[in-house]
Amino acid sequence: MASAAMAAASPAFLRRPHRCLLLLRHCQRRRPLSASASAAAPPAAASTATVVDVLRERGLVEATTSETLGSSPRELKAYCGFDPTAESLHLGNLLGLVALSWFRRCGHTAVALVGGATGRVGDPSGKSAERPELDLAAVETNSDAIKSLIAQILDRAPQPSSQSIPNLGDRMGPFEILDNYNWWKDITLLDFLKEVGRFARVGTMIAKESVKKRLMSEDGMSYTEFTYQLLQGYDFLYMFRNMGVNVQIGGSDQWGNITAGTELIRKILQVEGAHGLTFPLLLKSDGTKFGKSEDGAIWLSAKMLSPYKFYQYFYSVPDVDVIRFMKILTFVSLDEIQELEDSMKKPGYVPNTVQRRLAEEVTRFVHGDEGLEEALKATEALRPGAQTQLDSQTIEGIADDVPSCSLPYDQVLRSPLVDIAVSTGLLASKSAVRRLIKQGGLYLNNIRIDSEDKLVEEGDVVDGKVLLLSAGKKNKMVEEFADPAASHDGRIARTGRAILERRGSKQKAKEHHSDNRQNLNSISPKNLVTLSTVDLCHQVHLY
Repeated sequence: MASAAMAAASPAFLRRPHRCLLLLRHCQRRRPLSASASAAAPPAAASTATVVDVLRERGLVEATTSETLGSSPRELKAYCGFDPTAESLHLGNLLGLVALSWFRRCGHTAVALVGGATGRVGDPSGKSAERPELDLAAVETNSDAIKSLIAQILDRAPQPSSQSIPNLGDRMGPFEILDNYNWWKDITLLDFLKEVGRFARVGTMIAKESVKKRLMSEDGMSYTEFTYQLLQGYDFLYMFRNMGVNVQIGGSDQWGNITAGTELIRKILQVEGAHGLTFPLLLKSDGTKFGKSEDGAIWLSAKMLSPYKFYQYFYSVPDVDVIRFMKILTFVSLDEIQELEDSMKKPGYVPNTVQRRLAEEVTRFVHGDEGLEEALKATEALRPGAQTQLDSQTIEGIADDVPSCSLPYDQVLRSPLVDIAVSTGLLASKSAVRRLIKQGGLYLNNIRIDSEDKLVEEGDVVDGKVLLLSAGKKNKMVEEFADPAASHDGRIARTGRAILERRGSKQKAKEHHSDNRQNLNSISPKNLVTLSTVDLCHQVHLY
């Protein structure tokens, strides 16, 4: 790759020393691997199967730029890009991390490229409108958070075994994390136009699918977005020339950007050897995106979505999708996945058994053993009828994931549970609560309530802090207690938002949350104490 012909063909600014953030993880993990050691790593052993064969067999290949990709015995160095548009990656990015991990498990090197530079422009692929512009501070904050997240996830990729990857050995390849701002910050516009722009054909750029769709839209496409494919293409060129990266992978909507890079390498460096591979977008069987919930994106960072909520999302995957997701999102062997699929067809199969395995595997990969343990503990503890002893830490841990409210302690104590279930918004009316009690579906702290006359006693309050109400298996309400004189408007707003969200009106909940401070500020902390729980929630309903 570093031939004299290539060096002669390379523009001067392509040969500048690169100062990149570099995070390396060796296959033995705790042993550091220097850049020179990485370069000197032995080539992947020749075998009848290749990493592309493994990916294709699991449904992770949509298209490749060459049918011979991976057939050579030499080691591959594959990269996938992640733009820092938020402080966390989301479920749609997980396929890229899984694919990179398969390259590692087959003995190759994986490179995760964070777009500290390209993130300031925004990739138009798959978007109907231009992305909101991020300021410099936001890009830097997001980049740092994503680098840390990627390092943690890639480091959890399980060691290869002959059972999961037949005939491919057991050498785990290293990984690196780079930031493209480290080379873009030294490139001027004139340099770029002279050395790269003149090799780009406008007709070819317009013919890209991502560009055609936007040009036909009402808002069209800005020049900034139009040039994005060249920016991403140059990233591939730069890493190919300076770091030996020879494969770019991405979702199927990245095909145009990937081929822009292979074309630039061929034209500017006048060499072959750069390849592209795309994997299918993460879709459900009905064609809708998998990775979006009613509350928004499924984030990979525990700071933005708890391991419990993440686990629950996969646990609720429909039967029609679960086997395909096992293949593309986990490292379980195909033989074992086939056994799981066969078990679903047998009499006596317990529903959601395979979903539970899927949720465990993906949660462990994204959140580690500790995150999985947290999710399993919360799942078991919050199951109505469970014998697990509840504690306030477990309940408070899911307060952001389920509707919740905060009310004065003395206004709830010795109040009828029927009233509390209505005032918190768990159920719409007292008659609905009584009906549910008769059906055996109302729970207080996972204990079934059999009497309509049940009062909330001091012993019902977990650790003196919280209550957990459940209507059936899925509908829950966390009720927290606070000092009656503390920040009353925040409690009212939170209660009102919980009620409205329980009624399925997220937009109204947001508006209500915003307006409460103006509409209810006239209620002083002193007067707040005199309101009953029902009266307090009635005041919220008035607005």
